[in-house]
Amino acid sequence: MPSIKPIVPAIVLVALIASLAAYDSKSVNASSHREAPNITRHPKIDGTDFYLFRSYETGRENFVTAIADYYPLQNPQAGPNYFMLEERAIYEIHFDRDGDDVEDMTFQFKFKNENQDTQLLIGPPGQEIPVSIPLINSSPIDANNQDGLNVVEKFTVNLITGDRRTGQVQPITNAQSGATEFLKPVDYIGQKSIPDYESYAAAHIYDIDLPGTSEQGRLFVGQRKDPFVIQLGEAFDLVNSNPIGPESGKPNTFERMNVTCFVLELPISFLNPANDVVGAWTTSSLRQVRVLNPTPRPDTGAEVAGGAFVQQSRIANPLFNELLVGLKDKDRYNASEPMNDEQFKVYATNPAFPALLELLFQVGAPTQFPRNDLVQVFLTGVPGLTANGGSGEMMRLNVTIPPVPQGMQDRMGVLGNDLAGYPNGRRPGDDIVDITLRVAMGALLDPAVAPSGSLPLTDGVLCDDSLFDNKFPYVKTPTPGSPATLSTAIAGSKK
Repeated sequence: MPSIKPIVPAIVLVALIASLAAYDSKSVNASSHREAPNITRHPKIDGTDFYLFRSYETGRENFVTAIADYYPLQNPQAGPNYFMLEERAIYEIHFDRDGDDVEDMTFQFKFKNENQDTQLLIGPPGQEIPVSIPLINSSPIDANNQDGLNVVEKFTVNLITGDRRTGQVQPITNAQSGATEFLKPVDYIGQKSIPDYESYAAAHIYDIDLPGTSEQGRLFVGQRKDPFVIQLGEAFDLVNSNPIGPESGKPNTFERMNVTCFVLELPISFLNPANDVVGAWTTSSLRQVRVLNPTPRPDTGAEVAGGAFVQQSRIANPLFNELLVGLKDKDRYNASEPMNDEQFKVYATNPAFPALLELLFQVGAPTQFPRNDLVQVFLTGVPGLTANGGSGEMMRLNVTIPPVPQGMQDRMGVLGNDLAGYPNGRRPGDDIVDITLRVAMGALLDPAVAPSGSLPLTDGVLCDDSLFDNKFPYVKTPTPGSPATLSTAIAGSKK
């Protein structure tokens, strides 16, 4: 029987995309850190972590840094294409300046991956023909010479004031060149391809002009060592560890993994929150229609996308969706916006996770309901610290709390009497897993209703500020795909 090749007539495809584009993207919304069923199909846009803190780099104390991480579990050896971002997506960081659970400013990122089609002349002398190479680079790369890249990754950033889809759009520009297009460093292929990745990546840190002010911010988008710290396998194997054991000694699942970081530093005066507390969260969205192309070509690609943008991933507070939101609602949650989070409030007022821990370890779960302590941490902000009048799940930062220098930060944040740490924003060195375990079991409650609230619950993997840099972009240089010594050894063996 002859094979049947599916064909989508161009006129039908155009009509389909045009008709669906008429829908409001918010009405058809469809996950962070691979915890929701839908996002497992779209790793390129999977938001993994979000950080928001007063910059603690010396001389930058009057700035706020936001770090949005995407594309989880990047194996450094995952060539030949590595981890380029999705060209058909938008990645966004949203800020609520007035506590109404609605974005007032959105920084929207779009990416373009340009194939340079590097070719080599192949064949016998006098009969060579040009042939495209199969790799994303053809020679070593450094901060001053990137000619060896076969794929150049570029991106633009727009500031949208007001509604993310209908507000005023203004481009963010390079303060030195005035350009609206920025280069993203290629992933850390290995030390032969990029001998000095730290310097190479630093060349992609940009000073940026911000609309409406003479002050400047800073921007970096690129691969870094994944800042999340946990023993992932044990955590989701019914917490297959000792939750009151040593706070260190377990291997960190992410020790050699990389992630793609969007790092944005903004003046506090530019954010200018109405009540000294700024709220923020990050999302990513795909076009509503994606049609596979049965005959991909360089000029058409493997699929055609169109229609309105549909939100696929959302993250603010760490572990809210992973540990509190019920499995059936995880996709719904990640499609929603903070102004609609009343529908998920029950997961904070009556959480199932502490009851699961009680069943697994015979440690007493809190008996006080509703759990207003969790509502404050995740949904409304803590009174006198991060409360801003809103009730949507977002990261909240009180910009009047001074930053704490590296080396002096308490990894337990507010639980450790360090008011500059989580849940007043989140720094890379805040030990989120231990904090969340303890808060979930009642660390903020009266011991009379939280029999396990004073236990030093832990996942056994220690996170603190020593694991990170003390300057922008704070997250460490990524793990290389191969060491520098291998090619050197081979070359030496041929002598």
